[in-house]
Amino acid sequence: MTSQHNSDPAGIIFDWKPHPEAQQFLNAIVGEFLSRCPSLPGGGGAADLASQMKTIAGTRFFDWIDFIGLERSPELVKRLESVGFTRTPQPGAPDCFVHHGAMFPAVVLSSRKEMVVGIKVDSAADFASCWRLPPGTPITGEPFGQFRTVLAFTGDRAELVAVERHGYRGFEPRAPDPARALRSVRHLENLRRRRRDFADDAQGFAHARKLVEEAITDLGADWACDLFFQAEREYWGRRNRAAQVQKARQDRLGLGWANHDHHTYRCSRRNFTLLIGLLELMGFRCRERFYAGAEAGWGAQVVEQPVAGITIFADVDMSPEELLGDFAHTPMVEREALGTIGLWCALHGEAMLQAGMHHLECQFDWHALKEQLEREAGIKTMDPFTTFPFLRQAFTEGERWVVSEERLARLLASGQITGDQAELFRTKGALGSHLENLERNDGFKGFNQQGVSAIISKTDPRKQAVASGA
Repeated sequence: MTSQHNSDPAGIIFDWKPHPEAQQFLNAIVGEFLSRCPSLPGGGGAADLASQMKTIAGTRFFDWIDFIGLERSPELVKRLESVGFTRTPQPGAPDCFVHHGAMFPAVVLSSRKEMVVGIKVDSAADFASCWRLPPGTPITGEPFGQFRTVLAFTGDRAELVAVERHGYRGFEPRAPDPARALRSVRHLENLRRRRRDFADDAQGFAHARKLVEEAITDLGADWACDLFFQAEREYWGRRNRAAQVQKARQDRLGLGWANHDHHTYRCSRRNFTLLIGLLELMGFRCRERFYAGAEAGWGAQVVEQPVAGITIFADVDMSPEELLGDFAHTPMVEREALGTIGLWCALHGEAMLQAGMHHLECQFDWHALKEQLEREAGIKTMDPFTTFPFLRQAFTEGERWVVSEERLARLLASGQITGDQAELFRTKGALGSHLENLERNDGFKGFNQQGVSAIISKTDPRKQAVASGA
């Protein structure tokens, strides 16, 4: 597999390919930057940060880069365009170049002679605290604003800054607005505390939609989206030990979850259009679609919010015929038999409601993370389901969740599970969530159709029951 070629019902083609020439070009720039901003004698410096990103957090420096700032020249513009970058002006950066067919950091050109690398963090203040930056070091941008930066390290005409974003792609802070900032805190609280259990799932989606609409009214869709998924990651993290361990490792460096790649939600056929509608309200756009194969009986719609930088893998039981239509917006008829996704939702609830995400995927150094999690915390990784040079993927072993007696009774009565399976789920729980270890190379933005099919089949709770001898 060298690309992911797919289209949406409107006929837009998604043809994701590796871009090795652009990767090599950026690698050379980053390598020069790290040589200009080496480790400091007492600790610190960009090179020290890069080293600790791997040894402490199992991640790669390149994957944390938000932007690269370089001195403008005609030759550099020509070179950027030759490897696929397009001039895409942003507030505060009229000469911003973006590669729209790949996952690469933006390149910002200016008259400054210093090389600048901005790394993504959840909180500029947390980063400054973790790296013990001098107390007088200014943080540009107001607290609780959409864009904040702090100068962390300097070298030989080289600067490293930490960049905190909340639904904003520009490069200059917006005018201070304390009242709006306070509203953002209140909306985040509402989203973190939102009610997830309802007698009717449709009521749960309506409640979530109401909270989102209120946030959009005050903050706009991009900021509201950023806050919504901050709350979602917190909810998922409280239910997954691998998430707790890895988040603590990344927080040791003041980074947070800013290396997230995609969030995965499982949904019943009955509620799938409600899920997509909620996501589109927050500014998501449909990308490629997947069908995992007849055995899995499962498909997915990938959606992306380009300003907030959030990608969603939305999973649902489906047939190959439904892939040909607009299944994201056409209500699906309920089926008598449940597939892998439908059973998970029946056991645990909708991922957007009671259950929380099935998994969060972040960008890591694939081998380093696997070894470190097992050595430091006894967290094992399942066999990889993608091993391409430009894309590696694997789940941590699944977190088992308690299943309520009410849900087991419904599944038994409908014949969806056997008595032995029900007893296993009752005594040992059923697979609930994972952390996904992903490594991307050469800017590849797509996913692996065949690998996704294999891992979905492996994570069907009924197969876990068979493997346990039930």
